[in-house]
Amino acid sequence: MDPLLSLGAGLLLLALWVRHKGLEYLLVHHRWVFVCLFLLPLSVLFDIYYQLRAWAVWKLHSAPRQHSQRVRHIQAQVQEWKNEGGKTYMCTGRPGWLTVSLRVGKYKKTHKNIVINLMDILEVDIERQVVCVEPLVTMGQLTAHLNPMGWTLPVVPELDDLTVGGLIMGTGIESSSHIYGLFQHTCLAYELVLADGSLVRCTPAENSDLFYAVPWSCGTLGFLVAAEIKIIPAKKYVKLHYKPVRGLEKICEKFTEESKKKDNNFVEGLVYSLEEAVIMTGVLTDEAEDSQINRIANYYKPWFFKHVEKYLKANQTGIEYIPSRHYYHRHTRSIFWELQDIIPFGNNPVFRYLFGWMVPPKISLLKLTQGEAIRKLYEQRHVVQDMLVPMKILEKSIRTFHSDLNVYPLWLCPFILPNNPGMVHPKGDEMELYVDIGAYGEPKTKQFEARASMRQMEKFVRNVHGFQMLYADCYMNREEFWDMFDGSLYHKLREQMNCKDAFPEVYDKICKAARH
Repeated sequence: MDPLLSLGAGLLLLALWVRHKGLEYLLVHHRWVFVCLFLLPLSVLFDIYYQLRAWAVWKLHSAPRQHSQRVRHIQAQVQEWKNEGGKTYMCTGRPGWLTVSLRVGKYKKTHKNIVINLMDILEVDIERQVVCVEPLVTMGQLTAHLNPMGWTLPVVPELDDLTVGGLIMGTGIESSSHIYGLFQHTCLAYELVLADGSLVRCTPAENSDLFYAVPWSCGTLGFLVAAEIKIIPAKKYVKLHYKPVRGLEKICEKFTEESKKKDNNFVEGLVYSLEEAVIMTGVLTDEAEDSQINRIANYYKPWFFKHVEKYLKANQTGIEYIPSRHYYHRHTRSIFWELQDIIPFGNNPVFRYLFGWMVPPKISLLKLTQGEAIRKLYEQRHVVQDMLVPMKILEKSIRTFHSDLNVYPLWLCPFILPNNPGMVHPKGDEMELYVDIGAYGEPKTKQFEARASMRQMEKFVRNVHGFQMLYADCYMNREEFWDMFDGSLYHKLREQMNCKDAFPEVYDKICKAARH
């Protein structure tokens, strides 16, 4: 049979089946059909467009010239809002489905949308070791630009599509954070358009209160228009050591021990059950043994978390040399392990070799096409949460995650938390070692109920002076929220800069109890 005829017949049968079952049935029970046929090719086109655009902008050196003009346009929109009487709050005009967060921001339908089309790298200053970028620049865009120049960011949050603005106004972390802290701690300066339309620059020495209040504020103090971020020399490879560990006490001891070693450039843990984990430590190097090089980001390679699991099943340690950029984005292709719930056969060798070059689908497109049925299903039977807790209570925290959620793997990422002003800092006067525990997937605990279970988890995190990442669903009431976070500097600046009538409070923007 002619191949085109076969393809046409197949599509016709698929259309008849969809018509019989209904589109909602297909999207809920066989979402992979829609994702593979439509979202994967569309994601590839999105990537090609943005890569070509970024290349052209940099080659033409047009970004620095256009930046001032774009900022003035933002200021003009704020002035227009003022002239109209400032009747509603302002927010960025970026559609909610374009963000990596799974949360649906309904406030964009009622607030004054300010268009912020700022997505370019403005300058790489080698002498100062600083890169200046606009807020919609992504991690994938930055590493693709910096690594060939021999530079990188100290902290490269994992997923390609995470934006600088999102990582500053929210937060970001990676396996180098035990040395450098969170993404915000590698930032040297911010530029913002405030509620009165003025443009301000803030650093630890200039407008320092605003500098420390911006992180975690979720765009409720002003519109971020540029950021300066520290860069460090890059090396070709990460020499990665895999160490399977069994027994929860030993897992926590080993992870804590490795996290305290500054000669480890990277530390990460994947916990596959209450008693089983693989602890990984990495060192940057320019030398590698050819036989041990693993280009893990190549489309035909196994998903990274599945590759790591092989060391656990074989109960063997191992050493590999992973190209640096492949390491930085090692979980991107499988969206950590979320993609296995969307494309169950995605890690099959046949699928990887034939279609792996299109993976992953854009999270934004997944959100845009998920529909109400899938959204409710995810809300009730799925968790995507990162909780930041002191390292000293890691064992207790993992047991709590197990009893309340029972989601595996768990992602462990250590970070140093300095005692800076702002919403997030240690309880004491000294910097403290914390750990991010990431839970992504379907809870297996029988008593799981989204609201009750997450409120119980949030209470535990508050009691140990931990913090919940604000991209995720948050069920706390206002009093509980400000018990978890230090709002003293934030509220002081909201009052001083007349933000109360211009921007919603961060709680009203992100918490389920407050959203309408």
